[in-house]
Amino acid sequence: MILFDETIRQQKKDGTPFVKVITDAGIIPGIKVDTGAKDMAGHPGEKITEGLDGLRDRLAEYFQMGARFAKWRAVIAIGAGIPAGVASRPTRTRWPATPRCARKPDWSPSSNRKCSWTATIP
Repeated sequence: MILFDETIRQQKKDGTPFVKVITDAGIIPGIKVDTGAKDMAGHPGEKITEGLDGLRDRLAEYFQMGARFAKWRAVIAIGAGIPAGVASRPTRTRWPATPRCARKPDWSPSSNRKCSWTATIP
């Protein structure tokens, strides 16, 4: 189950962490680590996904909280003249440098014109 930052921090009324509840039910908790897509300056129609700053520390914290995989979503527009090649470059160069991740890249566009890249926290 993919959780948001807010959700992974939640607890039941008795103080039991939500992650423990779903783990006890046999569900593997994961965490969404990107912070959203923003318009890319100087490249109309293109987006850049943010959230790499501080990712190393966030991954360590999420692991301590019980997350066992991470999800990063990058929105890449495909059309005439786009992507320009610069939109995904920051993510592709900085994400692999993040420690403690077993990366499985898949940069091929799917039918809904999005790309995915899955990482698992060991």
